[in-house]
Amino acid sequence: MSISFDKALGIHQQALSFRSQRAGVLANNLANADTPHFRARELDFSAVLAEQAGQQGQKGFAIDTTNSRHIDVPTLQLGEGALRYRNPLGASVDDSAVDVHVEQAAYAQNAVDFQASFTFLNSKFKGLISALRGD
Repeated sequence: MSISFDKALGIHQQALSFRSQRAGVLANNLANADTPHFRARELDFSAVLAEQAGQQGQKGFAIDTTNSRHIDVPTLQLGEGALRYRNPLGASVDDSAVDVHVEQAAYAQNAVDFQASFTFLNSKFKGLISALRGD
């Protein structure tokens, strides 16, 4: 009897990957807050979810393999529709569209969401290990 990690873990592994990529986008926004004419970007979760649901209906998640012996591992592929520009709350002197307080709040919320997904996956793995050991 084999264990299907896709069925056991659900979408939480893709959520963890999304949160990691979103942290990079938000960190880039914060790093460029003082850059003139910079436009803040955001990953749209609903667009990613709809995109992944469409890919899952086709045949799982897309991945490139370079060798026939590679193990097929699902990865999160973000399309162009997922990365969008964020509208600033107010005008700035240098025409920068980065609101630092908004970016910091989004980064903090993303960190909490990342930790929640990580904790959930950790408990799933502990449960799988317990089941394999027969505890």
